[in-house]
Amino acid sequence: MGKRILLVGGGGREHALAWKIKQSPLLEKLYCAPGNAGIAKIAQCVPIDGEDLPAIKAFVLENNIDLVAIGPEGPLVAGLADVLRQEGIAVFGPSKAAAEIEGSKTFMKGLFAKYNIPTAKYKSFTNADDAIAYIKKEGAPIVVKTSGLAAGKGAIVCQTLDEALHAVKRVMVDREFGSAGDSVVVEEFLAGEELSFIAFVDGKNVLPLAGSQDHKAVGEGDTGPNTGGMGAYSPAPILTDQLHEQVIKQVMIPTVEAMAAEGRPFKGVLYAGLMINNGEMKVLEFNARFGDPETQPLLMRMKSDLVPLMEASATGSLAGVSIEWDSRTALCVVQAAGGYPGSYKKGLPITGIDAADALADVAVFHAGTKLDGDQVVTAGGRVLGVTALGDGIKEAQQRAYEAVDKINWDSCYCRRDIGYRAITRIEK
Repeated sequence: MGKRILLVGGGGREHALAWKIKQSPLLEKLYCAPGNAGIAKIAQCVPIDGEDLPAIKAFVLENNIDLVAIGPEGPLVAGLADVLRQEGIAVFGPSKAAAEIEGSKTFMKGLFAKYNIPTAKYKSFTNADDAIAYIKKEGAPIVVKTSGLAAGKGAIVCQTLDEALHAVKRVMVDREFGSAGDSVVVEEFLAGEELSFIAFVDGKNVLPLAGSQDHKAVGEGDTGPNTGGMGAYSPAPILTDQLHEQVIKQVMIPTVEAMAAEGRPFKGVLYAGLMINNGEMKVLEFNARFGDPETQPLLMRMKSDLVPLMEASATGSLAGVSIEWDSRTALCVVQAAGGYPGSYKKGLPITGIDAADALADVAVFHAGTKLDGDQVVTAGGRVLGVTALGDGIKEAQQRAYEAVDKINWDSCYCRRDIGYRAITRIEK
């Protein structure tokens, strides 16, 4: 008998996970809650929100699910893993207490301070006037972050004092991010290049994935407001063997040990967002799940079966496990709705997905899509993640944009420079 697996979530990351799980010879049946139009082609989608814990639990018990893989941060921070583990279900994803490393930046920064994990200088505030006084004292550039979850949009990089004061107003007074802004973290601005370092963790062992780098800003040349991510690629040339070792020793292992010492052992995917500047490394943030869109290129490169890796993480048996990678480069371009990360239209019909998907070494991962009858329509800000493999970053980039150019809908937008940092680094 094969495994009956429930995947929780409905974004691009979850489509990539479903695509990879579907390839496992260990799989008997794959369900996804709630899924999207792309996931519906490869899994049985069930209309349950990931944060509806009683409904997920009932579904898991009724359908004899063997393993639950939780994609997004919302259900993790809400405690879905705990509810299921109490029923004896194997869960790929951290407990509510462990997910607080993403759910509360105030908790995360306090952990860094206590265990000497390298990060930016910061202060946390629950009062806007106190935050403003601190910003005036420190000056700009400076970064204002919501402490709580804000779908990847809660970090506001402020180049001037006016921008910083306006950011505090947006978060704490206007409540633009809701309860995520009950507390803010104000931290020093770090110059340099961002790196995503993602690893499987089983409570004590750390199994790193290949390096990846994403483009968070909406505009070309990494300009404009932050988004959930406009594209990503793997491997990341910035991640040298020496830097890899440094991240494992100075960040990943100390963090996993710190979480265990705090009585919050971490099982699942631990994702460090790092800033690298002249070989100096500092942690910007931790996420308690796979990155989106980094997951898309990472899973296209992963040759190993994902299901045993998820099970080893869930059961504390990652020691001695390794991952085999395709030596080629994978690059993902996010096609977004015009207006994102601000307001945008939904329900627009999309053409050309099948033509793009039919290209060699290309996969089109659905993020914000749904079916309207037989027609795939837009249903979110980030709509598709068009991902391609190539011999090197330039070929992967060329292939991805060839596929992108086959897809269209009214006011479709994407950056045309995904991978430019890696190309610049190689050409130097």
